[in-house]
Amino acid sequence: MARNPAWTSAGLALLALFGTGTSLSYYEESLPNTLNPLYAETMVDRRSQELVFDRLWFHDAIDNKLKSRIVDRYEVAEGGQALKIQLKPNIKWHNGKSLTSKDICFTVDALLDKGTSAPLAEGYRQVLAGCDTQGNTTAVVRFTQVFHNPRERLEFAVLPQDSFESTAITPDLDFGAHPIGTGPFKGNQGRRGVTFEAVGNAHHSPSLAQLRLSEGQDGSVLVSAVINNGMQGIIAVPPPNRPQLSASDEVTLKSYDLRSWWFIALNTNKGILKDQKVRQALNLMIDRTELRKFAIGVDEGAENSPCEFISGPFVQSSPYYNRSVRAVERANIARAESLLTDAGLSKANGSWTQGGAKVTLNIGMLATLNAEATDILDYIGNQLSEGGFDRQVDKVRADEWSRKVTTGNAQEFDLLIGKWSFGLVEDVNDQFHTRKNGEGKLNIFNYSNAEVDGILAEYSAARTDTAAQDAYHKLHAKLADDLPYLFLWKLDTRSAWRTEVRNNIIAPYYYFTEIDGWKYSK
Repeated sequence: MARNPAWTSAGLALLALFGTGTSLSYYEESLPNTLNPLYAETMVDRRSQELVFDRLWFHDAIDNKLKSRIVDRYEVAEGGQALKIQLKPNIKWHNGKSLTSKDICFTVDALLDKGTSAPLAEGYRQVLAGCDTQGNTTAVVRFTQVFHNPRERLEFAVLPQDSFESTAITPDLDFGAHPIGTGPFKGNQGRRGVTFEAVGNAHHSPSLAQLRLSEGQDGSVLVSAVINNGMQGIIAVPPPNRPQLSASDEVTLKSYDLRSWWFIALNTNKGILKDQKVRQALNLMIDRTELRKFAIGVDEGAENSPCEFISGPFVQSSPYYNRSVRAVERANIARAESLLTDAGLSKANGSWTQGGAKVTLNIGMLATLNAEATDILDYIGNQLSEGGFDRQVDKVRADEWSRKVTTGNAQEFDLLIGKWSFGLVEDVNDQFHTRKNGEGKLNIFNYSNAEVDGILAEYSAARTDTAAQDAYHKLHAKLADDLPYLFLWKLDTRSAWRTEVRNNIIAPYYYFTEIDGWKYSK
């Protein structure tokens, strides 16, 4: 095995400690913004943090059952509004200190502290009410209400109390680059990449000694590096690069379920988009079959398509997906033009006008999506232009998307193209609830509909899986009619790993949950 010259002395020591002493290098679409799990914004953040921290509960990647590596047993308490948690013994933080119930309650308190400005914490303030310790190994976590799935509400990463001066945790702390966790690896983020060094523990025994994350954006360069064994993996392979990797005997393509779906958000508070008929017309102008062909390379009728159309805010495999609502696959220009005319627009010389002025749509897109669907922003812009609208198009950087778009402060746009990714709890309340009292914190254009809010309240009040599904089926149908979003598709995500990487089970959404069992041997 060739040794990487950048390995630290600590890393070399780990090679002796862990059997094979192997190191894996892999490409991500970007570097993580932070290793602090409170401030995760991107999937790169979440995947990286999964290597460093243990979540209180997680879903098994094989059987989907809820499990915990740090909880020994639990019981429902206080009439269903609390969980009493007993921790497993002998679990250590990376600095050698013991994990205790104080760390569990500190994490809960940090999530509840308004000085912790993370959107993640804002969401947990709707769920968590507090936490008390009963000795060093027992914590009682309290909820704001009775939930039908309380443990699924506790999938947060546990933080070490001793690493912070206060429960008000800010994003600028050094902890974001050099965190302390109880996970299988200790992370160290630099300007050019992230190094993860293995740490043995009572509940973790990773076979790999080191992981190295590098940023890679040029698809052809990534493919060449993996085929030639300069790198061992690519987390997300764009569809155009998959055939070359698939043809190589040295590489295996593996599916990665992000439960993600693509959308075009409409600014329902601006201009002509206030009119539901206009939104419905735009939905009929978008020819998704053509978009899929040119941006992703999937022909109509292709078998095993990596891209499946959706009609609402869930993937088709979700129990919340309402199959009675059909997806729009082909454009219907005649019907779209009839709706626009009914909404009071006029068409002159091939252009739609209102009050004698041409209508221009300002369309933005999360810039990183271009790697997955080449030139999709231009294709959507062209379809709307051919339908009679002037348009301006702009790509939005990932940091600006997090800072402006998801906080509802990008009102200069009429349409925004994006993608949401979900864990196994597909709670979309934050995307569609009226933005008030801590709710709707991911509501892009501050969409507000009282009927939608009522349905979302039904979901939150559900005490059974059936009641939750019924509420979200109603939501799906309502949103497909009111159209704050034009729903596009789920795009299958594929990873590429060298064949020497074995037993590399990929967990949905979080990816590295089963990293302990990964092996690398030539």
